[in-house]
Amino acid sequence: MKIIIQVKNLAPTKDLQDFIEKKISSLKKFIDVFKNDVPKKGKTLAEVFVEVEKETQHHKKGDIFISKIRVRLPGKSIMAGAETEDLFRAIIKSKNELKKEIEKYKVKNIYKNRRQQRKLKQHIIK
Repeated sequence: MKIIIQVKNLAPTKDLQDFIEKKISSLKKFIDVFKNDVPKKGKTLAEVFVEVEKETQHHKKGDIFISKIRVRLPGKSIMAGAETEDLFRAIIKSKNELKKEIEKYKVKNIYKNRRQQRKLKQHIIK
């Protein structure tokens, strides 16, 4: 899994990078399910693009932080985002939303394969 971090209107610190990599690497166990769908030619299973930005200064009360995470899986691109007053909370919210979307995609693929197998079995029995 390859993690690409992009920061806008913020100073990219080592702590921020470590925090993002730690949170995103916890999604690896959900993404590894799709490893059979990828050709073995040295390609990475998934690319994760993390975009963290601070809104402009036009807000009257505090700063607003936006976190967007996009995962490219074989045949699908999944995106999740969050907007809060705390940078780390925005990253956690978008990670949790992305986890839900990956699980939905995984279940959908499992049921699709099972449907195809049932049809094949019924065709063979007839």
